[in-house]
Amino acid sequence: MRFVLDSNLIVSGLIWRGIPGRILNAARVGIIELYTCDELLQELARVLNYPRFAHKIQQLTGNPNKLHASYAALTQTVLLPSQLARVCRDHDDDIVLACALAAQAHAIVTGDKDLLSLRQYQQIPILNAADAWTLLARLTP
Repeated sequence: MRFVLDSNLIVSGLIWRGIPGRILNAARVGIIELYTCDELLQELARVLNYPRFAHKIQQLTGNPNKLHASYAALTQTVLLPSQLARVCRDHDDDIVLACALAAQAHAIVTGDKDLLSLRQYQQIPILNAADAWTLLARLTP
């Protein structure tokens, strides 16, 4: 299965683990494929450098760039079209949707309420971490 993860979910999985961390582990062991784009990787780099995460990142790796690189290594990067459809009030959310379309994703996984309220986009389900984990549990032995 192909998943596109929103930055909030990635940060949660990298820093606090929990269900988002399990989703990242599913990619590490080859159960799912993660897709991203340059724009989402840039956003992730910016978010990982927020001062509020500095202490926790220092405990884990000492360096936000290491966390970013570890995530980037799990993903395949797609190119977005030059013109993105305006679907959401937050343009960053439109990038997530466009990435999922370009990746022909089976699901978008996010904690973003604006995205979750859409429920799906162009036949691609938009799931929270718990629902994505439940889906994975049904598909894996």
